[in-house]
Amino acid sequence: MNILVINGSPSGQYSITLQTVRYLEKLNSQHSFTVLNAAQTIHAIEKNFEPSKQKLLEADLILFCYPVYTFIAPSQIHSFIRLMKECGADFTGKTVSQITTSKHFYDITAHNYVMENCMDMGMNFVQGLSADMDDILKPKGQKQAQDYFKHLLWCMENGIFEKPRAHVERTLVHSVSVPTKAVPHKAGKPVVIVQDSTNTNETLLAMIKRFQAKLPYETKVVDIGTFPMKGGCLGCFHCAADGKCIYKDGYEDLLRNEIQSGASIVYAFNILDHSMGPRYKMYDDRQFCNGHRTVTSGMPMGYLITGDLDSEPNLKMIIDGRGQVGGNHIAAIATNQSNPEQEVDQLAACLSYELENGFAMSPNFLGVGGMKIFRDLIYLMGGMMRADYKFYKKTGIFDDFPQKQKGTRFKMKLVGMLMNNPKLMAKAGNAMNEGMVGPYRKVIDNVKSE
Repeated sequence: MNILVINGSPSGQYSITLQTVRYLEKLNSQHSFTVLNAAQTIHAIEKNFEPSKQKLLEADLILFCYPVYTFIAPSQIHSFIRLMKECGADFTGKTVSQITTSKHFYDITAHNYVMENCMDMGMNFVQGLSADMDDILKPKGQKQAQDYFKHLLWCMENGIFEKPRAHVERTLVHSVSVPTKAVPHKAGKPVVIVQDSTNTNETLLAMIKRFQAKLPYETKVVDIGTFPMKGGCLGCFHCAADGKCIYKDGYEDLLRNEIQSGASIVYAFNILDHSMGPRYKMYDDRQFCNGHRTVTSGMPMGYLITGDLDSEPNLKMIIDGRGQVGGNHIAAIATNQSNPEQEVDQLAACLSYELENGFAMSPNFLGVGGMKIFRDLIYLMGGMMRADYKFYKKTGIFDDFPQKQKGTRFKMKLVGMLMNNPKLMAKAGNAMNEGMVGPYRKVIDNVKSE
């Protein structure tokens, strides 16, 4: 077979993910592997997509190979997929799969993103390989890579592919009125509205204006579409020590002084290719200058979205996960699916309530699980990611290691000994249950009614 590898790592030939492909290539010399360094050469590809299009058309198998960046594929892959959709070529029936490396932090949403877009183009998709960064160095990881490729070939031979999700056509509402008079504004930091003028429409602009008129706080619009970002994250780790990006385009000042300095952040975007679009993804990826530090924890967030969000469960998970991991409660999400005016007004009301009352929800699995992955990662790599390590140590993120909870572990041993002794259990009767709820009753007994 002629296998085309779409290398989505900005590191090019030095990509860790690509080494898994090289390993499989060595084992399967009967096939021809061609690597297209899409991320590293994306600016040239954007100027002339024709050579890439021809390679795609000539391939028997297309293999996306990339590191997971902030919940999805790197921004350069977003741009490449957009070019695939716009180039006019027919990729129907082409077989495609993917290989990623990460610490398994939202690798599932990255895989879903690539799969959904390939299915949009009528391509036959085979489940991909999600590997840890050092899996290929271990016998178990090597076997998993071999098993993946063997399964991929078997699926191709037998015509077994992922089934596309049924698409339900919905009529969106595009008429949104803007009040002629805004509500009075309260004192305080402004609410920052981040938008991308390269991917917007009149409906979204009207929703932004209505939100500004209904929110009783000053707002400031930051347009990342016109900001001169030189490119997407390079994965160079130049920022790991001091938080400074290798690009000298002023992005850090924009992020920290214009956006994160506000009282709240509201993201406004039009759904494009099952995501927020390439420009927004570039903005997200570049936030790695903050490393894995939850620097906006406690700040409420909101969303203004045009597009059929109910048909985008993966994008919904990304939005929820971003808030959960960052410690940012999402006040509300306003869309133009049914009643945009009511939803925009509710977003303004909910965000105002949260700003006035300091409301914050406890994290669910998406937040707790994500932060535990980061906790373990930074604990191990603290020597390199020094800024992250200092932040995690200062904020107590390392304090919930289970091995540190010696008291609880000792108590559980005693309980275990008791439970394994039928005679003691019979004598104890209901004492164990009483002992378990005792501390909770003490808290409740001390509550004073307001």
